[in-house]
Amino acid sequence: MEYVRVRDAEVPAIGLGTWQLTGEQCYEAVSTALDLGYRHVDTAQLYENEREVGSAIADADVDREDVFLTTKVHPGNARYDDVIESTRESLERLDTGYVDLLLLHWPAPLVSFRGTARAMAELRDEGLIRHAGVSNFRRWRLKRAREKSPIPLLADQVRLYPHYPHRTLREYCRSAEMLVTAYSPLAHGGLVDDGLLGRIGERYGKTPAQVALRWITQLDGVTAIPRSTSREHLAQNLAVFDFELTDAEMERIARPSLLRSAGLFLRNEMGL
Repeated sequence: MEYVRVRDAEVPAIGLGTWQLTGEQCYEAVSTALDLGYRHVDTAQLYENEREVGSAIADADVDREDVFLTTKVHPGNARYDDVIESTRESLERLDTGYVDLLLLHWPAPLVSFRGTARAMAELRDEGLIRHAGVSNFRRWRLKRAREKSPIPLLADQVRLYPHYPHRTLREYCRSAEMLVTAYSPLAHGGLVDDGLLGRIGERYGKTPAQVALRWITQLDGVTAIPRSTSREHLAQNLAVFDFELTDAEMERIARPSLLRSAGLFLRNEMGL
């Protein structure tokens, strides 16, 4: 496993995303991932699976301190008091005394982020969270959030893959000593049969998905949280640190395209 080090945090470069995983399926996916060597798990209040994620971590033969656990505050809970209360409820569902990273899941335009961040700072001072951050914040909004926060923000979690590489956001986060976490790094499954990734993968004996994940983990200051439920795919997603893409391959893989990105997103949403 490789790690991304930002300030005093050390975050596994590959983690498990749990969006749309619920009930027994979520529990089994997290349990399998931990058994395979994953030490980075992402959940959210919005996912309604914190209880299953927490149970899987508690039941695993892994020390809680060895797992980097992230949860996210529902944007409807962005006000100061609601951040405090909802995070305590998340900790109860997760059956843990703290989370490593607490994010505001989406911007809440009607709520001042100053109050959100002040609540996060209080939770950190109480030892209930170790780090705070945001999710789905564009660069301009992230800049404003940082200005309003009494504590450093560790991360911005965004949808990121070769067709949607967030170059300017990544550059900003690097200058601000912030982590970028890539969700949907396989473009909602749209990259598993990508021709270019397949051709590059043949050189290394890797699948297109593995090449896409290696591309992300070679970006400076970026981690990825692909979602999977099968043991085979979970293992494949983790097996991306035994090869290294060349600079030329990294440039070829990055193909910004809003049209292509939107098409992959719609295909996933419509089940096509």
